[in-house]
Amino acid sequence: MSRQSLSSPSAMLGTMRLTWFSEKSLSLMLLLLALLLLLVGLALPLMTMLSKSVQDASGQWIGLANFIDYFTTPALSRSIFQSFFVAMTTTLIVVSCAFLCAYGITRTRMPGKKLFRVLALLPILAPSLLPAISLVYLFGNQGYMKGLLGDQSIYGPIGIIMGMCFWIFPHALMILTTAMANSDARLYEAARALKTPSWRTFLTLTLPGVRYGLISCAFVVFTLAITDFGVPAVIGGHYNVLATDIYRQVVGQQNFQMGAVVSVVLLIPAVLAFIADRWVQKKQQASLTSRAVPYQPESRPWIDGFFTVFCFAMVGIILLVIGTAIYASLIQFWPYNLSWTLQHYQFSGLAGGGWEAWSNSLKMAFSVALIGTLFIFTTAWMIEKTRDFAPLRQSLHLMAMLPMAVPGMVLGLAYIFFFNHPLNPLNILYGTLALLVLNTLVHFYTVCHITSITALKQLDREFESVGASLKVPFWKTYRRVTLPVSLPAVLDISVYLFVNAMTTVSAVIFLYGPETRMASVAVLHLDEAGYFAQAAAMAVLILLTSLVVKLLHALGSHLLLSRGQAWRQA
Repeated sequence: MSRQSLSSPSAMLGTMRLTWFSEKSLSLMLLLLALLLLLVGLALPLMTMLSKSVQDASGQWIGLANFIDYFTTPALSRSIFQSFFVAMTTTLIVVSCAFLCAYGITRTRMPGKKLFRVLALLPILAPSLLPAISLVYLFGNQGYMKGLLGDQSIYGPIGIIMGMCFWIFPHALMILTTAMANSDARLYEAARALKTPSWRTFLTLTLPGVRYGLISCAFVVFTLAITDFGVPAVIGGHYNVLATDIYRQVVGQQNFQMGAVVSVVLLIPAVLAFIADRWVQKKQQASLTSRAVPYQPESRPWIDGFFTVFCFAMVGIILLVIGTAIYASLIQFWPYNLSWTLQHYQFSGLAGGGWEAWSNSLKMAFSVALIGTLFIFTTAWMIEKTRDFAPLRQSLHLMAMLPMAVPGMVLGLAYIFFFNHPLNPLNILYGTLALLVLNTLVHFYTVCHITSITALKQLDREFESVGASLKVPFWKTYRRVTLPVSLPAVLDISVYLFVNAMTTVSAVIFLYGPETRMASVAVLHLDEAGYFAQAAAMAVLILLTSLVVKLLHALGSHLLLSRGQAWRQA
């Protein structure tokens, strides 16, 4: 007994040292793995693309000669002005409309708020190509509403702006609704007590209270508009923008160096808008204090009626665009044979890949949702909740914020330069589904990372401290406590990744192979080949797939949360 009692403390000490060493080693390994993924998936491809922009076709250094050639070629440099014009106009329209709708949701008693919010978010589930196709049927040469444009053509800036407004509107609405949701009712009660006019209350209370949300929303809308490829590719005509210039230089002319130059030019405003948005969000302060009283709008019949009409007019436009795409996919031949048919959903013998492309998109979307959710949330947990390797965690957090500033077209072209290089051992991935998964995961990494960090910040660090004091390995605390408690955020991340992977086109347009063509790319190729009804059918198929998965996700989330998180209701 005496020998066992003497040897027991040393054995326990050895076990503790082994556990500590293994935990620290595992932490380091996980952090290095995440850093490696972002290096390979983001930093190294971008560095390769930047180097290509200062080289000639043979790979020789030529400095800024390519940039000089670009800016001295009017046909190319004109795209900069046109891109900014489209982006600024879209930003003005979208932010104004979204602000009015968000005001109606949060500051009035308009009926049907829940229905409006559900219907207003439908464009997120569709590729940006869908509104462009619908606008052709609405306002094109054979469009049934062509007369509304007068002598103007839908093929150009008008069509691009209209299509972008449709696609970007839900993003702006979500931001502004969140910004306007929290207000202190005591301020408005004081304004009424002082008999302050409504317009002055709006200018002195409402508008200043959401100014940071408005600015942030404007930057987000501007970035989405200036970097979008799908809408101008279908309906832009001869009106070139930066995103379509990259595609034409690479695919049309095989001029990869000039494509790299245009990518750098497109990257600059996207990065500046991202930096400005981050600065604005840091300046924002809490609008609700612990003593605040939540704002409850009072009944104002005329104002409630106006916002009801306006909001549901916006929903009517959304349903018109989506309904037009569905209608176009179900009739024989517009506008000469309007009989119903399902033959456009067969896709047999046509360019684009048909059902095989849809199957590839489904595989890719599920892979990104599963792998990406687990990887991103675990990495965010390592950054937020562990204490070792602080410089590494800070560097990883900084890199996790960068993908949001990189447009999809730029990231896709960077992948060509990096992964398709013959000396790169990773070139075996080029054209495979694995590379598409990596590209999509990196492209949408930042939003998921921010969501994860936000959810984790709500958890007290005492969970990890108690686990460590009880000698529980950190991965068990993560699996048994952190992950179950953060399940709502994890589920939101998974459906976000799935929908975006299903609808994205800008990055994957450069990376698919003969066996890995995506459904969103198939829409573009069908449209280019003149199969407009089939292109509409594929876009509708993507929308319906995203909608079904979203509904199943909502149902599954309800069941999981009602069982696994019943303690929240206790």
